[in-house]
Amino acid sequence: MIEYAWAHRLANPLAVALLEGLRHKPRAIAPKFFYDARGSALFDQICDLPEYYPTRTELGLLQRHAREMAECIGPAADVVEFGAGSQRKIRLLLQALQRPARYVPVDISTEHLREHARALQAEQPGLPVQALAADFSADIVLPPLPAEARRRVGFFPGSSIGNFTPAEALQFLRRSAAWLRGGGLLIGVDLVKDPAVLHAAYNDAAGVTAAFNKNLLLRANRELGTDFDAEAFHHHAFYDPRAQRIEMHLISARRQTVRVFGERFLFDEGESLHTENSCKYTVEGFQHLAREAGYAPQAVWCDAQRLFSVHWLAAPAD
Repeated sequence: MIEYAWAHRLANPLAVALLEGLRHKPRAIAPKFFYDARGSALFDQICDLPEYYPTRTELGLLQRHAREMAECIGPAADVVEFGAGSQRKIRLLLQALQRPARYVPVDISTEHLREHARALQAEQPGLPVQALAADFSADIVLPPLPAEARRRVGFFPGSSIGNFTPAEALQFLRRSAAWLRGGGLLIGVDLVKDPAVLHAAYNDAAGVTAAFNKNLLLRANRELGTDFDAEAFHHHAFYDPRAQRIEMHLISARRQTVRVFGERFLFDEGESLHTENSCKYTVEGFQHLAREAGYAPQAVWCDAQRLFSVHWLAAPAD
């Protein structure tokens, strides 16, 4: 019975990634596994923290420039949002769009996705909404274009592109250029800035980001039956100016052993589990990456302090 339970759990992508990440040193796991229902709710709290500038800055750009963005997108667009989350920002864009043909929110957190897709559908009953629970960091199959749609466009806010390494970001941009062929991508990109601003954003005084980071261990305990002691790990986030990225880690507070599906993993005191990268770009640096992926960078919007940017990238037509 136990062996059957283990076999069932190992089909879980979190289980596969966790075992792989723990077996190799330095130890690491992809940040997409933060987003179970509790992780998604904690991230929504992070977005409203005073230290966390990206959400309010990007919302401000959308509020000020949504009409210009809608002009780039054009009428009767099939809008695909990657990493839709609470679908807060898409509402500003949908209000400005001309006769959107459909909205397709894509997210890895199924429960969170369905809850917010239902809420948006109730608010806008005339808009077809087709939620897609999927991991867009891999190849996905989007639903066929509706007959009334003129083209497909992507919306990727929040600077989630920064969670990829530059090589992974290039791969995603190339895949999305194929998914959005003949349309384009509206994407939020966090900018290089004063490291003190970045440090505060990822080390908030209320400890919500720390709870978000540690929830990865609690999720493993809940879903996989592991025995992580979340209180025996410290949240640690710092900016590496050479790589132009925030790194987030869980640091073992003591020498300890963790059991995962019968395997024992020793953490020395001070040993790290690397849980997230958040890469920052210059406007020119990101546009160069987009061109390499096949996009044609066009409009870009930045706030007055140049904390954040939103780019419109035209996808190739063939």
